[in-house]
Amino acid sequence: MLSQGLWGRPFDSPEEVVGWLGAMQAQEFAVAKWSVAQRARGVNHVAMARAFDRGSILRSHFLRPTWHFALARDIRWLLTATAPRVQALNAYYNRQHGIDERLVARSNDALAKALAGGNHLTRTEVAATLDRAGIQASGPRLAYIIMRAELDAIAVSGPMRGRQHTYALLDERAPDAVRLDRDEAVAELTRRFFVSRGPATLKDLGRWSSLTGAECRAGLEAVRSQLEHEEAGGRTYWFAPSSRVQGGPRSPHMDLVQGYDEAVMSYSESKDVVVPNASDLLVRDRGILLHAILLDGRLIGHWRRAPPKDSVVVETIHRRPLERPEAQALEAAADRYGRYVGLPAMLSQVRIP
Repeated sequence: MLSQGLWGRPFDSPEEVVGWLGAMQAQEFAVAKWSVAQRARGVNHVAMARAFDRGSILRSHFLRPTWHFALARDIRWLLTATAPRVQALNAYYNRQHGIDERLVARSNDALAKALAGGNHLTRTEVAATLDRAGIQASGPRLAYIIMRAELDAIAVSGPMRGRQHTYALLDERAPDAVRLDRDEAVAELTRRFFVSRGPATLKDLGRWSSLTGAECRAGLEAVRSQLEHEEAGGRTYWFAPSSRVQGGPRSPHMDLVQGYDEAVMSYSESKDVVVPNASDLLVRDRGILLHAILLDGRLIGHWRRAPPKDSVVVETIHRRPLERPEAQALEAAADRYGRYVGLPAMLSQVRIP
């Protein structure tokens, strides 16, 4: 939790948070912004919207085949490290939708020309652009064509247009992005993973990054002199030396994290550290409430923001009654979320049948 930035000294800006973690899963855009803001000092939803619209924080497909946040300066080397693996994972679906290299060359060319000169296109406008180029695309086929343009460093997120997302030309949105060769990019991805998420295992890195076992081992070998490791429970955990000398908040402490927060998604082999003996809780309750309530860094229940949108009602579900200090800690966590949204927060417990 300290390495992740959820505990300890808050970061000073959204950009510091995303730069520290390297990449943050962001397919649920509204709560993904909360993941960034809750790690920073005094950052609300307005500040997050500004950071995204000005392009210092970008949203694109890399790592696993889903949306992630990254800094504009990091976007190119992240693509260099992970785009080949994501393309391999997408190969089956591309064949299903008739997306081959000839079509990709045409679609990438059409999108690059349409986006040039600061043009920011919505998804509907991208589909129209492709249609004019003789490429029929809608639904999943459109999604995979656009994703390929992202993986090929053609397109990336643009500013919001009202409630609609737009796409921009990556060269224009991130003109000063750092370029690394693949070995350097894999090494930097490995270093940043263990520094910002350690203690974690090599298998955790592989699942999070989509890199092969050989690539993960090569990345670790390149940066192992900057890390420490420890054996526990038959696993080898890697972490930054500084992570051993910090202190956490006073217990009990509650954190409301979104369901795809890096505190959840960064771990596979060692997920039981965060979710001890609670597989039934994850399976049975995530259909009701997706997001995670962490008590002293461990899963105790789930939450969601309930309608209406002009107020903040945080619905929660947990497996046992909370003691008074725990209930107060949960109220404090809900208040932190309310301050981010800019509305008073109220708790509402969902009853388990």
